[in-house]
Amino acid sequence: MTGRASLTKFAWLSIAAAVTTISLKMLAYAVTGSVGLLSDAAESVVNLVAAIVALVALRVAALPADHNHHFGHGKAEYFSAAIEGLMIFVAAAVIVVTAVQRLIHPQPLEQVGIGLAIVAIATLVNLAVGLLLIRVGTEHRSITLEADGRHLMTDVWTSVGVMIGVAMVALTGWLRLDPLIALAVGVNILYTGSRLVMRSTAGLMDHALPAEDHDAIVAVLQRFTSDDVHFHALQTRESGHARFVSVHVLVPGAWTVQQGHDLLEDLEAALCDALPATDVHTHLEPVEDERAYKDSHLGVPIPPAPHQD
Repeated sequence: MTGRASLTKFAWLSIAAAVTTISLKMLAYAVTGSVGLLSDAAESVVNLVAAIVALVALRVAALPADHNHHFGHGKAEYFSAAIEGLMIFVAAAVIVVTAVQRLIHPQPLEQVGIGLAIVAIATLVNLAVGLLLIRVGTEHRSITLEADGRHLMTDVWTSVGVMIGVAMVALTGWLRLDPLIALAVGVNILYTGSRLVMRSTAGLMDHALPAEDHDAIVAVLQRFTSDDVHFHALQTRESGHARFVSVHVLVPGAWTVQQGHDLLEDLEAALCDALPATDVHTHLEPVEDERAYKDSHLGVPIPPAPHQD
């Protein structure tokens, strides 16, 4: 099993967590009759669907490049993140609709203590799994696992908000506080979902690497810059966990093929050391040839190397 394929075990963990929390939250709703707890359970159903989508996306993304997908299948992860974001919108809509109905027709709650204890257990399960998925997703540059983890964390905040609302209802007797808390949590979920959708859309549009990655690339290029060696047409993009870097390298036309080849090999190795999981494409050009500058406008400018005292 490859490193990427092994990530599917975390998707299975997410599925198991979703099944567990759905069962617990539906039990809590049955005991209390709280619309907040019902909405919380509805979001966990969305978590289950999202976890299944994540599992499929991770399996597809782990497939190697083939004759139809020369750059691999990494973008499958962006589809998963987009679907998860949209599913969060669905969860928020369910919460809002149900909360409005309960605002209009408030109902008393029953056995609040038992219900809150059950939800607290479900919340701890989501918290542990969510933090694990975010950590693993960040380490392995998997937007699917990271998105799934953040989705679970929104469920944690939902549960915390709902538990506060249900507890306040029990203390104050103000029945409409239960759906009001649910509405507030729904707005927070909408914000999280919108961020996931925007991030996945940026990935599908071949967004450039983030600033910290760009700075690391420029630092390497500046180390190799000299009176004989210059660079232009730096272009970057990311596809799931993979990074892609393209740059044109200008050297004296009198250099031998071996000299140029050695430079490119050293440069590509240095870039891969600075940014693991990076596919580097270089193009060697003679500095004296006017044709070499026709594509100098591509990508972003490369600042000159700082002067050494």
